[in-house]
Amino acid sequence: MPKVKITETVLRDGHQSLIATRMKTEEMLPVIEELDNAGYHSLEMWGGATFDSCLRFLNEDPWERLRVIRSKVKNTKLQMLLRGQNILGYKNYSDDVVDEFVRLSIKNGIDIIRIFDALNDLRNIETAIKATKKYGGHAQGTVVYTISPIHNTELYVELAKKVQAMGADSLCIKDMSGILTPYYGYELIKALKENIDIPIQLHTHCTSGMTDMTYLKAIEAGVDAIDTAISPFALGTSQPPTESMVATLKGTEYDTGLELDRLCKIADHFRDIKEKYVKNGILNQNVFNVDTNVLSYQVPGGMLSNLMSQLAQANAMDKYNEVLLEVPRVREDLGFPPLVTPSSQFVGTQAVMNVVAGERYKMIPNEIKDYVKGKYGKPSVPIADDIKKKIIGDEEVITCRPADLLPPQLESIKAEMKEYYEQEEDVMSYGLFPQVAVKFFKDRQAAKYKIDSDMVDKVEKTHPV
Repeated sequence: MPKVKITETVLRDGHQSLIATRMKTEEMLPVIEELDNAGYHSLEMWGGATFDSCLRFLNEDPWERLRVIRSKVKNTKLQMLLRGQNILGYKNYSDDVVDEFVRLSIKNGIDIIRIFDALNDLRNIETAIKATKKYGGHAQGTVVYTISPIHNTELYVELAKKVQAMGADSLCIKDMSGILTPYYGYELIKALKENIDIPIQLHTHCTSGMTDMTYLKAIEAGVDAIDTAISPFALGTSQPPTESMVATLKGTEYDTGLELDRLCKIADHFRDIKEKYVKNGILNQNVFNVDTNVLSYQVPGGMLSNLMSQLAQANAMDKYNEVLLEVPRVREDLGFPPLVTPSSQFVGTQAVMNVVAGERYKMIPNEIKDYVKGKYGKPSVPIADDIKKKIIGDEEVITCRPADLLPPQLESIKAEMKEYYEQEEDVMSYGLFPQVAVKFFKDRQAAKYKIDSDMVDKVEKTHPV
C-alpha cells in the first residue's frame, strides 16, 4: 500500500481553476483508462462547478458525463465536491433534495463525496454526510482553512473532532486560497493526527507559490492523501503537478506507488488539450503568476477574477487596490467567513460596492442581508450590533440550522419540471439550475426531434410509399 495517496484533480478542479471548467467529456475519454490504471487513490471528476458548466456552456448532461466515465473506470474511486446544504448551488436546499441528490450521485457512479460548508457551520454538512453513508458512499467531511484572530489549531481540532463524530469516513482540510504555510501545515496536520482516527487529506492551490513545500511538510506530519493535478493543468491557481510530487516521494518511506512513465503519457494527452484552450483564449496565462496578494487579503484566484470583472463593469478599474484593502475589512465586519464559494462572492461584491459607492454599506446585496440574518449559517465570530443594524435594521437573526426553516421541496420541483422529464436525474438538474436546465432540456428535445425527422426522411427515400 502506498504511504501517501494521490487524488488526481485534472478532471475537475484542475480545469475549473485554469479554464473555467470548460473541458468537455470527449476530451477526457481518450485517456480515462490510463488514469484508471495509474494507481490513484481517486479521480476528482464531478461536482464543484462542473455540473453548472456542463449545462450552461457545454450542452452536456452532467449525469451522462458521470455515467460514461464510471463505465470506463473500473479500478479507481470517483470523487466529487459538494457544498453541503447548498449542494452545487448558492443557496440552501431542503433535506429531501440533498438526500435525493446524494442518492443519485452514488447511483450514477460516485464513490467519495467531499462535503464542505463555506462557514464551517457543521450543521450544514450533517444531512449530506448521513445521506452519503446511507447510500453506501464514502463521506469525506471537510474543514475549510482560513486565517483570522480566532482561527487557530485548537479551533480546527475541535471542528475535526465534530466531523469525525458525525460519522465521516475521512477528513479534508480545504485550503482554497493556498495560504497554508509549510511549517504551520506541519503543526496543524500533526495536531489533527493526534486527535482524530480517520484518514486526513489536504487540498490546496499553488496561488501563493508555496504549496509543494506545504505538501511536503504535511506529508512528514502524517497526512494520508493529497490533491494534485497532472502537469499541463497544474500550478497557478490549480494544484501542484502530480508528476513532481510522485518524483519527490519516490524511493522514500512516503512513496506513492505511481509510475512516472504512465503519468507522462497522461500528461501528453492533456498538453494538447491545454494548447487548444491557450489558442482560443479561454486559458489566460496570468493564472500561472504567483499572486502574493492572496497572503495579505486571502482572495482566491476565482474571487480575484470576479472582483476585476465587477470593477470593469462599473468602469472603476482604478479602484482595484482600494477593493483589495476593503475585502479584509468587510470580512471582519461579517465575522471572518472563509473566502470560499459562496461567501467569497458575497464579501467581494460588498467590498466592490463599498468602494464604488464611496460609502460603506450604502448599497447592500440581498445575499449579504440573508447572510447577516443567519440564513447561510453561523459566522465564525458574532457580527457586531452596529454592523447588523446597518445591514438589516431591526430584523431578527435566526439561530437554528437554516435548512430547518425549509419545507420539503422535492415534490414541488418534480411538478414544476414534469413536461421536461426524461430521467429521474433531470429533477435535480432543474432543482439546482432551473433556467439553465430548461434551456438544456429544450435543446435536447429539439435535437431528438431533428434526429427523428432525419430518420423518417431516410426511410421514405429508401422505401417510398
